[in-house]
Amino acid sequence: MAADTNKTRRIGDVEVSAIGLGGMPMSIEGRPDEARSIATIHAALDAGITLIDTADAYHLTATDDGHNESLIAKALASYGGDTSDVLVATKGGHLRPGDGSWTLDGSPKHIAEAAEASLKRLGVEAIGLYQFHRPDPKTPYEDSIGAIRDLLDAGKIRMAGISNANPDQIKQANEILGGRLVSVQNQFSPKFRSSEPELELCDELGIAFLPWSPLGGISNASELGAKYPAFQNLAAELGVSPQKLTLAWMLAKSPVVIPIPGSSRPETIRDSYSAVDVQLTPEQVAVLDASE
Repeated sequence: MAADTNKTRRIGDVEVSAIGLGGMPMSIEGRPDEARSIATIHAALDAGITLIDTADAYHLTATDDGHNESLIAKALASYGGDTSDVLVATKGGHLRPGDGSWTLDGSPKHIAEAAEASLKRLGVEAIGLYQFHRPDPKTPYEDSIGAIRDLLDAGKIRMAGISNANPDQIKQANEILGGRLVSVQNQFSPKFRSSEPELELCDELGIAFLPWSPLGGISNASELGAKYPAFQNLAAELGVSPQKLTLAWMLAKSPVVIPIPGSSRPETIRDSYSAVDVQLTPEQVAVLDASE
């Protein structure tokens, strides 16, 4: 893959596509059938996407733990082309009991067990990128990150990241990991901009920043243009969808930003990935930055 800075970015020492695929919509409420999900993953690979984000908690019932990890492993195994450059990023520390709720367990014991289970589902010798999913108030943050460090030291994971973290936690995690923190995955979108300080810190430290729900979430993505006129107007001016413009805006904000829009349809991930071809001027970025 050519080293075009708008088409590729870096996570640690790995070059990945500037836009990744978020797997969650393919495994939770409203998920499509397996054939469409695999077609979506294959379409992403065909388009040039080499980063797929998942988590052991992306499942629906109490008995299908790791549904999304298993789905991604199956899609990669059945893909006709070379997948050796695809980075699968997964997460541990969140749980879904099966009643629609999300719970937390950041204990070192759980993190270690969750990573082992993810390794088996993904069918790899070491997880490419393993991220602590969300801080658990019941467990000291340093203990949770210490468990991630132990996985890294043991070679169970190749790279370590965190998710849903504030600036102090980013600094703390990087210190505990001995400067080896490679990514921060936080919510960020036109609707949710309170992660700007984390984005700026990642830019300063050279750590990849992975916006989750960059289009506002599964139920809101289609209404993005209607809710945010500045994005709608500039998208119309450039002849692109508001969703594509939003991802291009994120890419233009910093070279460490790698959006991971969730998708469950081949056509939507193709549209998302094509945002790498949209070049915005600093003035256009400023207009979008200032809009509400």
